[in-house]
Amino acid sequence: MKKIINWIFYPPVTGQSSILIIRLVVGTAFCFQGFLKLVYINQEMGLLFKQDSPAPQITPDFIASIEIVGGAFLVLGLLTRATTLYFIVQMTILILTTKIHPHSGFSALPSTADPLVTYGPLLLHQLRGNYGQLLCCVFLMLEGPGRRSLDFKFFTTGKIYTMTGK
Repeated sequence: MKKIINWIFYPPVTGQSSILIIRLVVGTAFCFQGFLKLVYINQEMGLLFKQDSPAPQITPDFIASIEIVGGAFLVLGLLTRATTLYFIVQMTILILTTKIHPHSGFSALPSTADPLVTYGPLLLHQLRGNYGQLLCCVFLMLEGPGRRSLDFKFFTTGKIYTMTGK
């Protein structure tokens, strides 16, 4: 457990400075999504939490707030690996519940009877943004925040921690 905690909170010091660009893209995208979820509650998040959520008034605001704060953390490079771990879980759940699951016929979200939309290239078209964010978060989780980050400034001890402990 200690190796995992060290791997998350002591990112590698060898990351390229250009990782900043990916952090900026992903962080601002999550910030914008969070703001849009606060403003347009009846869109995707509103549909998701109106029926099955134990706290339908609080849950969308909570998730939107985490996206705004987490996006800012990614832009600054603060707690990057912990933040991307949360976003990886969130994006996986989002893809499965709002993109894939509605097309299986077992969801309260509207679906279409058109097989091209349900199983074809138009479904891939709907997944492209979420898929891109998911892969960028996986990249940041594996590579760390890079040298131009607050993680580098605050949490670097000069050691490079890997999952193998070398």
